[in-house]
Amino acid sequence: MPYADCCGRLHRGEADAPTAEALMRSRYAAFAVGDRDYLLRSWHSRTRPPRLHLDPAQRWTGLEIVGTGGGGLFDSTGTVEFRAHYREGRDPGTVTERSRFVRENGRWVYLDAERP
Repeated sequence: MPYADCCGRLHRGEADAPTAEALMRSRYAAFAVGDRDYLLRSWHSRTRPPRLHLDPAQRWTGLEIVGTGGGGLFDSTGTVEFRAHYREGRDPGTVTERSRFVRENGRWVYLDAERP
């Protein structure tokens, strides 16, 4: 699915992510395109940092969803474990995380992460 029809709609505020996994995917895409505002908007108000620095040298190259728990249409909490791949210069890297998501004001938001 093209960016404009998938994550672009979420980033522009035209739709909300229907599941925790959809929010995770949209947040990965926001890192990839450098959309700091969306990342902050999709972060829980209690755990959101006051500002966010994105490293312009980091190029995100792929996302693997390892597993999910809850986070469906009728859930109020969910987890998504993933591996996000990037390159920094010539060096590849991977971020592995188990993210926790909750609904805040009816919308899925990122709460925090546990490193596996």
